[in-house]
Amino acid sequence: MFKKVLIANRGEIACRVIRACREMGVQSVAIYSQADAESLHVKLADESVCVGAGTNSESYLNLANVLMATQISKAEAVHPGYGYFSERSSFAEALESLGVKFIGPPVKAIEAMGDKARAKHAAIESGCPVVPGSEGAVPNETEALKIAEQIGFPVLLKAVAGGGGRGIRRVDTPDELIAAWPQASGEALASFGSGEMLVEKCVVEPRHVEIQVIGDTHGNMVHLGERECSVQNLRHQKLLEEAPFADLPDQLRRKMGEAAVKVAWSVGYQNAGTVEFLVDAGGNFYFLEMNTRLQVEHPVTEEVTGIDIVQTMLKVAAGERLPFKQDDIKLTGHAIEARITAQDPDKDFHPSTGLITGWRDPGGHGIRMETHCYAGLSVSPYYDPLLAKLIVSGKDRAEAVRRLQSALYEFHVDGIATNIGFLQRLVAHPDYVSGNLSTAFVPSFLNEGAYAG
Repeated sequence: MFKKVLIANRGEIACRVIRACREMGVQSVAIYSQADAESLHVKLADESVCVGAGTNSESYLNLANVLMATQISKAEAVHPGYGYFSERSSFAEALESLGVKFIGPPVKAIEAMGDKARAKHAAIESGCPVVPGSEGAVPNETEALKIAEQIGFPVLLKAVAGGGGRGIRRVDTPDELIAAWPQASGEALASFGSGEMLVEKCVVEPRHVEIQVIGDTHGNMVHLGERECSVQNLRHQKLLEEAPFADLPDQLRRKMGEAAVKVAWSVGYQNAGTVEFLVDAGGNFYFLEMNTRLQVEHPVTEEVTGIDIVQTMLKVAAGERLPFKQDDIKLTGHAIEARITAQDPDKDFHPSTGLITGWRDPGGHGIRMETHCYAGLSVSPYYDPLLAKLIVSGKDRAEAVRRLQSALYEFHVDGIATNIGFLQRLVAHPDYVSGNLSTAFVPSFLNEGAYAG
């Protein structure tokens, strides 16, 4: 096992990895920006290195400074968390050139799945169902229109290099497609460094279901069951995630798990990753994308499997074999995660910043908190608005939902605006309570006027 690991991230995920390291007897190194000097991850780590000023480009995305921190600290390995450098093959390559282990998949697997066109091709080659549409990047709007008319409207224009729900645009008519193409391509170029676009059939009101996979360097690969992530905001960003998908038939669960493992195998995947699918009302599933990193919502899988995914990532990166086989994976109970963000629902979820003057998080049986926040911490305008992840567990979904409602009632943050009140109303909605969900749930909830701040 490694003696020292640097965490190339911030916030709650840095705290999560630091705690995993300490439990394994591994020294941890935090990096931080000047704006994050008082963040909890800096206080929890055994060592810390400042990597620049406040903005991401000056600090957490400053490749030279992060690599220098790795060398100065003499860390043997780097855990990238999620976001930032976690899915950048160039970062893994740079670490490799320094003789430092990247705690994640091989460079070729990151490259294969980071390109949506190549990822879709890999899914097809492995026999996994995919959404009808172009098999690769489409050269222009004329060709895009031909494909759209073949598969039928509505369709999605998707950035080849996009991810995390970003770079996706729905169009319902030929005129909309022609008008949206240059803007969508331009935005993709500005956001992801590539203006290449795919065209895919829009699966109407699907459920978003993902499979956690993990493999080692000895040829072992398993899946850890599914997570349902259908509750997403208008920007396709997840708000609530749960495991398992309570109404998923066992046969479909088995098929999706096997398909996810085959996709991962097809690109030589190792370590933790997630294969995302859309599931339609008829029980058909389609490959969406693969995220080559730890997911924000990984704790719900940990709660129902009893497996510490972060610790397993470290063990696999250190060359150890997976300590379990597929037949060992059992899903017990139900877990739900709520993302607590510094956003003001009354102002179109605009980010809220400033000093946290009061912080009272919930407690009790079946409650888990992942956060870097506390009363007295100032929330910076430079970073993602995620403040905390509230994870609840119960013997079944009904108990977990009741526990989530109770925990959100207890949760109070003073000094800044948060989405807690919005989530309280969301999880009290009859459709959420009954599990009658799809990716259309939140837009419908907002249209009903069910939220009034």
